[in-house]
Amino acid sequence: MMDVPASNQSQTPCQPWVGQNCSSPSSPPGAFSSALPSFHHLNLGSPSDQTPVYSHLQASNHDFRSDRATFTSRNNTQPSMLYFNNADQSVQPFIPNTHVSSTIPAASQGQNIPPCSLPLKYEGTQPSSPQQMYSPHNPYQAVPPPVPPPYTLHGSLNGPQSPQQNHFPVSPPLPGQCVNRSPPSIPQPNVGSSVGYTPNHVSSNSPIQQQPLWTLSPQYRGTFNEFVPDATVQDRNITPQSPSSESRYGLDPELLPSAVKVMAEDRAEWDGKVFVSEPFSHLPPLATTSCMIEDRGNASPLAIRSTSYCVPCEGQTVLLGRLPLGALVTPLVKHDAGEKPLPLCKEAECIVGCGWCGASMCPAMGWQDCGQRFHCSFCGKLSEVPWQHYQPTKGVEGVRVDTAKRPELSMGSYEILNSQKGEPAALLLAVDVSASALRGGHLEFVTQQIHTLLSSLNREDGDSLSDVRVGLMTYDSRIHLYDLSPDLSRPHMLVITETEDLQLPVRDGLLVSLKDCICSIDSVLQLLPQFSAECDVSSGVPMELPVKAGLAVLQGLNCPGKLLIFHTASLIEMGHANSSSGFFGPNKPKSIFQPSELAVSLAKECVRQGCGVHLFVLSQQDVGGAWPGHIPYLTGGALYTYSHLQGEMDRERFSCDLKRTVDVDTGYRAELRIFVSKDLRVSGCYGLFIPGPSPGHVTMATLDRRTTVAAELAHTRALEEARGVAIQVVLSYSMQTGQRRTRVHTLTLRCSRHLQDAFRHYQAQTLLTFHCKKMYCAALERPLQELREELQTEATEALASYRKHCCSASVSAGQLVLPQYLRALPVYINSLRKSEVLLPGLRSSVHQRLQQRCQVLAMDTCSTASHFYPLLLPLPLSADSSNPPNPQEALRCSAANMDARCLYLLHAPLTLLLWVGNRVPAGTLVELFNTSCFSSLPSGETRLPVLDNPLSVSIRSFVNTLNSQASCTRKLWLVKQGDTCEEALQRHLVEDKSPNGGASYADFLYHLHVNSVRLLQ
Repeated sequence: MMDVPASNQSQTPCQPWVGQNCSSPSSPPGAFSSALPSFHHLNLGSPSDQTPVYSHLQASNHDFRSDRATFTSRNNTQPSMLYFNNADQSVQPFIPNTHVSSTIPAASQGQNIPPCSLPLKYEGTQPSSPQQMYSPHNPYQAVPPPVPPPYTLHGSLNGPQSPQQNHFPVSPPLPGQCVNRSPPSIPQPNVGSSVGYTPNHVSSNSPIQQQPLWTLSPQYRGTFNEFVPDATVQDRNITPQSPSSESRYGLDPELLPSAVKVMAEDRAEWDGKVFVSEPFSHLPPLATTSCMIEDRGNASPLAIRSTSYCVPCEGQTVLLGRLPLGALVTPLVKHDAGEKPLPLCKEAECIVGCGWCGASMCPAMGWQDCGQRFHCSFCGKLSEVPWQHYQPTKGVEGVRVDTAKRPELSMGSYEILNSQKGEPAALLLAVDVSASALRGGHLEFVTQQIHTLLSSLNREDGDSLSDVRVGLMTYDSRIHLYDLSPDLSRPHMLVITETEDLQLPVRDGLLVSLKDCICSIDSVLQLLPQFSAECDVSSGVPMELPVKAGLAVLQGLNCPGKLLIFHTASLIEMGHANSSSGFFGPNKPKSIFQPSELAVSLAKECVRQGCGVHLFVLSQQDVGGAWPGHIPYLTGGALYTYSHLQGEMDRERFSCDLKRTVDVDTGYRAELRIFVSKDLRVSGCYGLFIPGPSPGHVTMATLDRRTTVAAELAHTRALEEARGVAIQVVLSYSMQTGQRRTRVHTLTLRCSRHLQDAFRHYQAQTLLTFHCKKMYCAALERPLQELREELQTEATEALASYRKHCCSASVSAGQLVLPQYLRALPVYINSLRKSEVLLPGLRSSVHQRLQQRCQVLAMDTCSTASHFYPLLLPLPLSADSSNPPNPQEALRCSAANMDARCLYLLHAPLTLLLWVGNRVPAGTLVELFNTSCFSSLPSGETRLPVLDNPLSVSIRSFVNTLNSQASCTRKLWLVKQGDTCEEALQRHLVEDKSPNGGASYADFLYHLHVNSVRLLQ
């Protein structure tokens, strides 16, 4: 934190830099005003039980604390240019230890710290012309090199230099400060700094264009001390800083590597192109880039996305790089309309896979003996080919003559239609008929919505849902089952009072085809609101009661299905009916994220049966600490909560959630098996499921097209560079009709003995998703502080390893070296560290954190990247139809990019916020909100009024389009500048300091660099 000078302290103002065009850094006319003034009053300290997360990397911080000196001083050196040779590096036996930073030699602890002015340098091949080297509008722009170059941030201390003076190295910085508060012996350097941006291999005589500058903010006044973003402010003389992106170390946040720019560059590269996925292919487009994909023997990156597309041959090399080796698997991914559909093969016509390990046939198999046997890439053994599937091979490589005609031999992804067929999936509805449901009017609304849903399904002729079997039951403290047999003149109600050991009185008639029972269900739904409550359930209803009853119905008829529970009464945990909180029971969970043993046991039964539970909580009442979402999420379902269903917006959201839950394509009784090359093994699997005994074998009750799991791989012995690596995912599941299918995805990757090749084939979004799933799963057992420390330790050691082993030229202590495709990794890791799950905010409830953890764990790579770095979209202010909102014009997630005269829409998978500045023109307010007064706008959950003007039509259509792409129905929140609701927006401006104490992106990146340099000293 920055010190606030006392009244008797003199201040020496910092000298603002003057750019090469001799312009002043003062704000130009019409510059952005302070977008979020109310945040200046937020307490940025984290809860008192938190401890500094960077202490383990800074064992001795005497240079941080002594004399309260700053790290902004510079010695008078010139900007440097380094030329890196991208030739293969020999891997040195240096394996960073997780705790090495806590044992820094005393001789190195007092050494100089790299300067805070860390300019950017591009490491690539030589461009053909100076115009291709650098564009003043895009400091990262350069000709794409044949091999991915890293970014280098290096420091310089003096003002702008002429292009001919940019060629000598940076000397180590001297400790100093900008404000005269330390002893006079510390020098006062010129704070102005210039930075150079140069492509690699540019000759020393090449002319350099005008460079972008990293500089201390002219408004900065203060000193720097130890970086402790998660610690509570203890010094009363230190005022909490506003959650902004301004760095305490003088870094200009706008010149840091931008995740928005990385995504924009990737879209520009792949716009209108087709990514050909073939064996040993290179890096695919980012998950956030919409691109056509052609399968030529390798699975689509939407189905399998490897953390690195070049696997190190040695396990020691993986440890050396400190980056995980694994894959993200989305087995039921839906292909785009313009792509070829997934090939479907009959089981009898498909070539049988390996008889030893069970891997399915794929292009990675090698043929021998003229096609009579094949070599399995996953277990390394030979298998005979049945005579009915034999075909000879041709050519030197031994390719079968029928390869092009068989999807299992030529495609990375295909599906097998199994001969066996099980029972079709059912739709079971469980409705709460307790006194609270009757009094609040929820029961009448729910029955109307169920009637509307079933009527729409019954009218969908030819659709599989029109023949779905439907069951209905109601409950309070008892269970009411309904016999819907079409042979009966009217449905019969069966009451079960013994709920401990549920026994079904009948089985026939409990699940009936929708077209045969629609009239019976309608008659029951019409009578339900007229019932009077017979039992007093004021103490609450156990969440497990309707789940056990619905599971018993499905088990009795031996079929999978979806169980939709519409609940109104207070929820309690079974076995703790007399306690206000299940957390105070004898079996207290180890953490707030860990479900109870009863919930896990019941969820396992649902998984075996293929029962996905979807819980609709219609009234947010005191649930007494029993969070009801464990069973739904562990079975592939979801939890939906509503205020009281009194408002129209809540009712619309309920209708959308209900229809989306029934309509989504779902796989039942799913078994996921992961096979890897014989010299690798699956060491861990992370996602929203119940772990089994084998990490490579996952069982799920239901899954949909967005369900994603992360598999971590480890070496058993050295890989052969010529063979490469194969990863296969085999998903066996049942469809709605009971048809059993097997979907196969195979990914073939290249291998290398050089660590540099592995770093070149990592992507930041993939690493973010992998780390998120791993850390969120580890939150069940490990302290959150430990997880945050581990994230920063791994990022720091990865940067240190890349700096030491992948840079052929010497680098100074002031240079931060980032691999090309990991430029956005620091901002992603920082956003994950300060997320609501790992670092709770002051206003984050336990239930909100539990909900968010489960929702994010099930996300795919695209949704995860958008969750941790939302899209901040500027909206048009006029009715000009030629300027509609464009998602590709997203801004960096920082308050500095928000103008009080504009409108912004923050779009994330779980959040949709509309920010309105206090200086928005009155005409815009009238066209969009039908009011010209800013103060009359309602904050909080809102719905845009339907107005007949181009601006209103354009923005409402844009919002509807974004909502249609989301996995859940989101509320639209209106956030006014200066209102207390702005904290909800600030939590999503991930480049700024967070209200919960999370560090800004600039400060986090600076300390990643400082600690990575210390590891190498």
